Amino acid sequence: MSIRVIPTKGNLIALKKQLSLAKLGYELLDRKRNIMLREMIALAGVAAKVQEKSNTAFEEAYNALREANFTAGQNNIKDIANILPLREGIMIRTRSVMGVEIPELIESDFEKDPIYGMLRSDSYIDRVYLKFNNARKYAAQQAAIENSVYRLAYAIKQAQKRANALKNIIIPMLSEQVLYIADYLEEKEREQFFAMKLIKKTKLKNANVTE
Repeated sequence: MSIRVIPTKGNLIALKKQLSLAKLGYELLDRKRNIMLREMIALAGVAAKVQEKSNTAFEEAYNALREANFTAGQNNIKDIANILPLREGIMIRTRSVMGVEIPELIESDFEKDPIYGMLRSDSYIDRVYLKFNNARKYAAQQAAIENSVYRLAYAIKQAQKRANALKNIIIPMLSEQVLYIADYLEEKEREQFFAMKLIKKTKLKNANVTE
């Protein structure tokens, strides 16, 4: 149920301006939603490929670890693993998609060269390090993409709710108010027109009687 407003020309002009802005806002929200939806679909396609690469990378990493266990021994591998620094975070940058911040990995954060001594290692251990580092990269990529999809999905939902409110509530209400005032003012103009004609007719009639 719309709220009735005082039917004046000033209110009519103001409501028409609000209606125009509401329609523009709906168009912008709809365009924003479509752009974010296309981005999310594209990321979903990338996510499937990264998932496949991640599965392959972890499979290769664990195969390399099993081979290294036989050649270098589990104790030696544990000792080397214990001296490696603990990675507590991953460096990322962000890009904006219609105001939504999307995380992207910084590739230089993933060192390719082993950072332990060479005395107790061999090519098998080096291969384990490189394979797990590669698996870590794909796992991080997958997490970043999933986070991006979640953020976009939430933003799309919010944009859709606002667009629906404009389309189904605000715009119809403003349109009804504009129509109400326009009809009221038009009716008043007709009444004034007929009143003026009647006054004019009465004046002419009185003038003829006087003569």
